[in-house]
Amino acid sequence: MAEHRNMQRAALLDAARSLLSEGGTEALTFPALAERTGLARSSVYEYFRSRAAVVEELCAVDFPVWAAEVEAAMAAVATPAGQVEAYVRSQLALVGDRRHRAVVAISAGELDAGAREKIRAAHGGLVSVVVDALAALGHAQPRLTAMLLQGVVDAAVRRTELGAAEDPDTIARTAVAVALHGVAG
Repeated sequence: MAEHRNMQRAALLDAARSLLSEGGTEALTFPALAERTGLARSSVYEYFRSRAAVVEELCAVDFPVWAAEVEAAMAAVATPAGQVEAYVRSQLALVGDRRHRAVVAISAGELDAGAREKIRAAHGGLVSVVVDALAALGHAQPRLTAMLLQGVVDAAVRRTELGAAEDPDTIARTAVAVALHGVAG
């Protein structure tokens, strides 16, 4: 019974990722979740009390996986500058991933305070993985620098997702250059 519930919950989360990546937060409805999973709408409520609860669960499941991928990319590089580059590039490489598209859709939507706080906390955990590399590069305030660096990454992600005139590799190279050398060129 518990295994069946876990499988149903996983199917609901997978359907939620698809709905979010295809149509944003407006597409994430309980009737749509029920249709995608073959469950009755009332059954969806047995797993999640609200749309915000679905979002919170997605964050709890997907953010740690995403952060682990970023950390693994950073760990594969020996120098602090290489780690910062890996931090930027690994996040940009995730742009096409359904999990990432779902997180972006979640972030863009109207959520309750609890769901927003979970997203902020998860994002804070992601930012913390680059703090040591920035400290090793000599930044006096590596945590603040990490937060600002994440802003550069977020802007590059949005630019890539919008299908900007530049190709994704050019956007990634430019984001890495800004991260490592500022706007000096």
